This record gives sequence, structure tokens and C-alpha cells, in this order.
Amino acid sequence: MKRTKQMRQSELKSTIEATPFITDETLANQFGVSIQTIRLDRMELSIPELRERIKSVATQEWNETVKALPIEEVIGEVVDLELDQRAISILDIKAEHVFSRNHIARGHHLFAQANSLAVAVIDEELALTAESRIRFMRQVKQGERVIAKAFVRGDDDKGRTLVDVHSFVENEEVFAGTFEMFRQQESKE
Repeated sequence: MKRTKQMRQSELKSTIEATPFITDETLANQFGVSIQTIRLDRMELSIPELRERIKSVATQEWNETVKALPIEEVIGEVVDLELDQRAISILDIKAEHVFSRNHIARGHHLFAQANSLAVAVIDEELALTAESRIRFMRQVKQGERVIAKAFVRGDDDKGRTLVDVHSFVENEEVFAGTFEMFRQQESKE
């Protein structure tokens, strides 16, 4: 059954509200229309492009700033942050992230995204990774968008903060890691 323009736009609006980081290309495939049609629909509905939606979500969600490292040193674009609670970053896999022969992302980029997010979520001036346990679930290819989500679990028996990071392409988990973070408490003199 072919959707009317009104039906498509209604479904488009609902889809973007539910998953604000969805790309126009993914929407075009999902609705069986061209990317240009999706862009025109978004314009008519006053829905901003992806980069603007990301900035909007980041502005609404951030209450604090990253302390443990400069925000520009986080691999990927941080779009959500609540220190000592949770964080989200997005990394678009480009040509510089992949092996030229097969266009598969080099694993150290996925690790770096997760590790830098684990550092960024710590509410201290100094946070270092003491140990990590990681798993790669599947290959990530050029053109895919990786969304990493970090959650602070709490402290372990060594006084280190445990941060779980799960990375997804669309809704499929591609990477998981647990990071034991050493944190340097500021001296209060």
C-alpha cells in the first residue's frame, strides 16, 4: 500500500521524534522514497537536518561540562552528558577510519570512541583507564554511524569507577566494553 504524502509526513515526524539521530538516507530507505523527498518533507514540517537535531539534543541535555579531558579530544561528537551518570557520542565512519581494501572500520576507532566517552563521563579533573574488557560483535563499515552509550555503574572494591559502554549501528550492538576508571580526587586545602 502506497502512503499518501500526509501519511508519510505524519509517520516521518513520529519516527524522527522517536529516533532523533536517524539519517535522511535511512529514512528514505524506510519510506521507499528519495532522499530529496525526505528533505522536502522535513522542510515542510520544520524539522531541522540531523546535525541541528544533534546540537539541539546536546544543548537540552547537558547540565555540566566535561572535566577529565577537553571536549574536542572525545572521539566522536558528544550529544548527551550527565557527569558520573551517562553519556552518548556519535561517530560517523569515514574513509579515514577504515581499511582501504575492504572499507571495514579499524577496531581502534571504536575502542577510542568508547574509551574517551568513559573518561569524559567521569566528574573529576583526572580520569584514566586502569583496565578494560571489550568485545566486538560485528564489523562496522564505512558510511555507518556508531552511537556509543556510556553508563556509570559505580565503584568497585578497588575504588575504581566502572563504566559500561555499548556501541550501536542503528539498533544492532557492535561493541561492548567495561572500563575501570582511576579517578584523581581534587584535594580540598
